[in-house]
Amino acid sequence: MAGRIPQAFIDELIARADIVEIIGTRVPLKKAGREYKACCPFHDEKTPSFWVSPDKQFYHCFGCQAHGTALGFLMEYDRLPFPEAVEDLATRVGLPVPREASGSQESGDVSAPLYDLLIKVSDFYHAALLRNERAQAYAAQRGLLPETIQRFQIGYASDAWSDVLRRFGGHERAQTQLLASGLVIERERAGSSGDRYYDRFRDRLMFPIRDTRGRVIAFGGRILDAGEPKYLNSPETSLFHKGKELYGLYETRLARRTLKRLLVVEGYMDTVRLHQAGLTYAVATLGTSTTAEHLRRAFRLVSAIVFCFDGDRAGRAAAWRALQQVLPEAREGREIRFLFLPEGEDPDSLVGGEGSEAFEARLDSALPLSEYLVAQLLEQTDVSHADGKAQFVALARPLLDKVPAGIYRELLFERVALAVQVPATRLAQWMRSPEAAAGKPAAREERAAARGPSAPLRRIGRGNLITQSISLLLHFPSASNAVLEPQRLELDRSTQPGIDVLRELLEQQRTAPATSTAQALERWRERAEYHRFCELAAQEPLVPDAVSAGAELREAITRLLRSESRRRLEALIDKARADGLNDSEKQELQALLIAQPRLDEI
Repeated sequence: MAGRIPQAFIDELIARADIVEIIGTRVPLKKAGREYKACCPFHDEKTPSFWVSPDKQFYHCFGCQAHGTALGFLMEYDRLPFPEAVEDLATRVGLPVPREASGSQESGDVSAPLYDLLIKVSDFYHAALLRNERAQAYAAQRGLLPETIQRFQIGYASDAWSDVLRRFGGHERAQTQLLASGLVIERERAGSSGDRYYDRFRDRLMFPIRDTRGRVIAFGGRILDAGEPKYLNSPETSLFHKGKELYGLYETRLARRTLKRLLVVEGYMDTVRLHQAGLTYAVATLGTSTTAEHLRRAFRLVSAIVFCFDGDRAGRAAAWRALQQVLPEAREGREIRFLFLPEGEDPDSLVGGEGSEAFEARLDSALPLSEYLVAQLLEQTDVSHADGKAQFVALARPLLDKVPAGIYRELLFERVALAVQVPATRLAQWMRSPEAAAGKPAAREERAAARGPSAPLRRIGRGNLITQSISLLLHFPSASNAVLEPQRLELDRSTQPGIDVLRELLEQQRTAPATSTAQALERWRERAEYHRFCELAAQEPLVPDAVSAGAELREAITRLLRSESRRRLEALIDKARADGLNDSEKQELQALLIAQPRLDEI
């Protein structure tokens, strides 16, 4: 990690994020007045008690007490640590994540030189394409426009054994970095030091692979003429894990602020041509089948995915593998479809031939997961007789066992039951997994049991004057503008329990005003007060709007200062009568007697 993420960036991130969009891609939300509601994703319930406030940019469940900001939701729902949740949210809104320099920690980032090297090599390949007529002719033949080549930074690796090695491997350490980044290959029998390595990519159109922050982490190369392999990818490195990355995801996030669905294809050229045609939500797996990590990454961004495969045998086999991977991620609120192209076509050729509107119409008519699953099983069995039905059930059981418990699983059972013409309840008995038959609770039930019984919502009420003031600031941060300067000065001298927290909130608003409840809360995430603040934010506000909140806050602080001044005044008077006062206490008493009328006027 290169350093701490600045708080100012967290503020900007929360300001740009839309919590309704983020949660809505994972949980089906329904509008309810100014807020949204749903059944809580963190515990089982039939009546919605999970509420999302777009004004506060805050969510709260009145059943299990789960609450937080958009970042908090990503951390809880996607099981992400805080830095990864920030990275994920930043990718959504198209912001690079900055890091504060941290001395030895910065210098100890072993990945930084590799990132620097890869972007330089990417520029080197791109410049080579612009100089090479043959490579440019190939790109034009494949239908790539200059602006597309520029947007994806497509390049060319020359037909030479050591262009990259000569340009970037001038000393032993540089050669080691080239090897670590997958750009060169070590010879089995090295001669002199200059013959120890050779370039991995030669005579190929080069596609830089970027991570969600836009950093080049690897390359894919397409050979220009006949030869094998047609596509060559970087090997696994410390930066690149092909089972996690999706080609084109960074470019998709740049092109679209709001994503409704992702189109998952198989190749670099497919992705690039689809983007060029205006379908800027296309991404590709990187020389591997769809993995669980691919799916988790995709579903963090959207609630709908369309898998697009060639119509040949290999494409259908890839689709069936994708289905088996996606079943554990299938649940209510998510839409998963499968599109099969005509024989001999791929997305690259088809979108070029029929245009984007016709291609997008195909996406809208793609097979839902449930229909594709049933259709594939029906191809393998004959359900017109009992033996075939039994075989169908036997094939379906391990697939349905992968689907998480919930409404979608129940609906999928009903669809399968319809295919074999038996009642869904009877089918469920036949297909009961060994775990369920033994009475083992479902995964969601296990998690709920681990959390323990839900505690009833603690009624905070208005509380004391400090609690009231803090609550007003959390609900309406701009209310701090109503606090008068004399009041701020008097608060600086106060010693009441909790006053330091109120002072800090007011100071934060003075130096870097928060615009929402979520922004104010995120500044306290690592502090002991954070969960108490979330409790206050989950309550109904004391007043209906920011103007009323300002007046109420000023009045609460006025009463707070009056009561403290009077208590101290009474204590000094009592001491003067009983024991007498020292010089400093006499001066304090005199100051309080003078200040009392002024406090009454504040």
